[in-house]
Amino acid sequence: MAISIHRPAARPFALIACETLLIIMAIATSAHLRLGLDGWTSFFFQDNGLGKALVITGICQLSLYYRDLYDLRSSGDRRDVFVRLLQALGSTSIILALVYFWLPDLIIGRGVFLWACGMVLALVVGWRMAFDWWSSHAAPSERLLIVGTSAAAVSLARELFERRRELGVEIVGFIDPDPQMVGAPLLNPGIIGTVEDIPSIVRARSVDRVVVSLADARGKLPLDKLLEMKLSRGITFDHLPTVYEQFTGKIAIENLRPSWLIFSEGFRQARFFRAAKRFCDITAASAMLLLLAPVMAAVAVLVRLTSPGPVVYQQVRVGQHGRVFKVRKFRSMRADAEAATGAVWATQNDTRITPVGRLIRRSRLDELPQLWNVLVGDMSLIGPRPERPEFVKMLTERIPFYGERHVIRPGLTGWAQVRYCYGASVEDAMEKLQYDLFYMKHMSLALDLVIAFETAKTVILRRGAA
Repeated sequence: MAISIHRPAARPFALIACETLLIIMAIATSAHLRLGLDGWTSFFFQDNGLGKALVITGICQLSLYYRDLYDLRSSGDRRDVFVRLLQALGSTSIILALVYFWLPDLIIGRGVFLWACGMVLALVVGWRMAFDWWSSHAAPSERLLIVGTSAAAVSLARELFERRRELGVEIVGFIDPDPQMVGAPLLNPGIIGTVEDIPSIVRARSVDRVVVSLADARGKLPLDKLLEMKLSRGITFDHLPTVYEQFTGKIAIENLRPSWLIFSEGFRQARFFRAAKRFCDITAASAMLLLLAPVMAAVAVLVRLTSPGPVVYQQVRVGQHGRVFKVRKFRSMRADAEAATGAVWATQNDTRITPVGRLIRRSRLDELPQLWNVLVGDMSLIGPRPERPEFVKMLTERIPFYGERHVIRPGLTGWAQVRYCYGASVEDAMEKLQYDLFYMKHMSLALDLVIAFETAKTVILRRGAA
């Protein structure tokens, strides 16, 4: 499911809420059909039937989430959605079988369970078809006019267009100060007027909000007319960086100024939060090192048997406040991978990666030794990924505000890792920095929990690794 920290979309929440009720209703109806009225009453009021139904519902919706069925951007192909629904319900059955093996008191009965499986499939498929039709035909909940044609403005419009079924937002068009640009195609739609045309366009096209890129329109806005529109008609005006942040989950750095960072809300690190985050890091890293010790031993044996060289390699990275430390990973490349080239980014289908290395990179098992870095305080579980000093020096020279990501501890995973594909270029580094700045502004244990869930989905679906 796409995540918006400041501006949660109503449609995904409606989808989840209605689906929750439908699954519980399917279980309740199945119990009534199988057990009769007396049996149904006993099931729900004496045998904790509601609690058992909630367990099934939670596991079912978790399976739907991990099959991307709450991401409305990926739900256009009905056949693909149906296949993923079957996969999610199959996963639900397997997980429930394991739960019932360890906790038999949660079993609802084979007859009720079989009835419920059929009804859940029918209701969820029917509901999804109805929701898909409604999302495609419902009127937009908000109509936006974008003043400016910068890269950030186009990027925002593209994001809103891709998520239109989820957000219910429609872009009316773009405004450009140059009259000769009116009518030019830009995205969909194009440039529909100049700054002087804003009042008439707002009236004619029922615009709810005007999004202004000050870099494009500074000193050119008819402020008296815009103020009248705001006071008399209730039209909302917002800066492009603010709306961009709300909808995309990243902070645009194209026209960012230090003053915005200084006076912006957020970017707070309360003492309690730092202590709680460090406590979570130590507790989770210790538990994971203990539980995953057999897996790590197996990976070490595989690496040792399949390629010459050390099992674990150490590489210098830049940490909090620019302090360098050695990150630990299971070796996934040849031992002489950088002998001739020096420090270079890994790429997709990198020929330096060994067959076993490709497997452990895809499953993220090569990252497990970094739990020790978390335990000793070099890293956190959640934060910007640490980079090598050679890359940090180059990126700091080319990308504004790049050094700000070193204010906090780097992480084993982060907001940029779950929101952006694997990258190996300056442009990718800039894109990831925008996500890192967003994380730094909104750091919280709740956001860390969201990232942990998204990371688990990334690992399970084997996305993004080189």
